Amino acid sequence: MRRLRGAASCAVLVMLVASCGSKADPLAPPPTETSGARPVVGVILPDRESSSRWEEQDRPLLTASLNFAGIEPMIENAEGDEAKFASIADAMIQRGVKVLMTTPLSTEGGATVERKAKAAGIPVINYDRITLGGMADYYVSFDNLNVGELQADGLLQCLGNRPGAQIIEIQGAPTDNNATLFADGQRRKLGPKYESGALKLVKSQPIDKWDPVAGKGVFEQILNGNAGRVDGVIAANDALAGAVIEVLKTKGLAGRVPVTGQDATVDGLRAVLLGDQCMTIYKPIRDEAEAAARLAIAVARGDISGADDLATGNTRDLVSRRDVKSVLLGADLITRDKVRGLVAQSVVKSADLCAGEVAAECEDLGILVN
Repeated sequence: MRRLRGAASCAVLVMLVASCGSKADPLAPPPTETSGARPVVGVILPDRESSSRWEEQDRPLLTASLNFAGIEPMIENAEGDEAKFASIADAMIQRGVKVLMTTPLSTEGGATVERKAKAAGIPVINYDRITLGGMADYYVSFDNLNVGELQADGLLQCLGNRPGAQIIEIQGAPTDNNATLFADGQRRKLGPKYESGALKLVKSQPIDKWDPVAGKGVFEQILNGNAGRVDGVIAANDALAGAVIEVLKTKGLAGRVPVTGQDATVDGLRAVLLGDQCMTIYKPIRDEAEAAARLAIAVARGDISGADDLATGNTRDLVSRRDVKSVLLGADLITRDKVRGLVAQSVVKSADLCAGEVAAECEDLGILVN
C-alpha cells in the first residue's frame, strides 16, 4: 500500500482511517506441508460497461495474488444484472467459499447476499463499494470523498478565471454509494461557488448503471435545454467523460470545455493528452486489489487477527449504525503533464496510449513508445 487518507463524514458515511500493516505477509504461499483442496475465495465483480478496470485490472490482479498464496480464486462478473449478481452469490455460498468478496450493484442487492452469506457462516469483504445497511466484515476502497474533491479541484484549475461559468454534472449510478461520495466531495469545493454565483450549476444528473450511452443522451438533452451553453462538465468517470466529449465534438466544443473524469483508463488518458478531457483520477487498482487479496487470504486461512491488523481503519455505516473495518487508499489528480509518470510506473503501456493521433502528443511530452 502506498498511502492512506482519512476523511470526515458526509451525511452517509464517517471514515476514520489509520495506516495499516501486518507482522507477516499474507500474500506468501502456504507452508509446503499444507495438503488437501485449496480454500476458495469467491469474488463478484459488478460489470464490464461502467469501466474497463474490472476485467482488465481487478480480475487478473486478484487472480494472481490469490493463486500465489495457494488460494483458489472463483471470480465472476455480474454484468450489471442484479439477478445474475444474486445467482452467482448463491452458487458461491452453496459451494462453501471461505470468503465472499463483492462489489455490490446496489445496497439492497448487496445486503440480501450478505445476509445469506452470514447465515452460512461465510465472511464478506466489500470491494471498492460498501453496502450500506449490509453485514460485510471488511471494506477495501479509496477515500471516495477525496476523489470527488480532486475532480472539483481539476475542474476549477482547468476553468481558470471564468466568473459565472455554467457547469453540467453527469454523475454515477444513484444506487452506487461511491457515486454519492464522489458527488459529495465535489460539492465541498463547488457548492460555495454555486451559492455565491461564482459558478452556475445548470443541472446535476445521476446516470443509471454508469451507462455511457445513457449518459450521452442525458448530457445532450441538458445541453440543448440550456441553449447549447456550457463552460465545464463534471463527468464522474472516464467512460461518462467520453460520452460527454462525443456530444461536445458535434457542437464544435470539444477541447474548449473542460471535462473531468476518473479511473485513468487508456481512453481517458488519450483524451487528456488530446486536450478533450481536462483531467482524470488515478486510483492505484493494484494497491486496492493487493489489499483486498491480503484480507481475503488471511480470513480464508482463519487468521482473523492478521486480517484485523491490515484493516485498522473504520468506515461508519449510518444505516446499520456500525463501524466496518476498512482499508482506504489515496488517489491522484492526473493532468496532461502527469501522464508520462503513469507510463513510467507501467500503469499504462505507451504503445496503447500513443497509438494513432496521440503519437504527436506523446512525442511532445517525451513519452517513448516501446
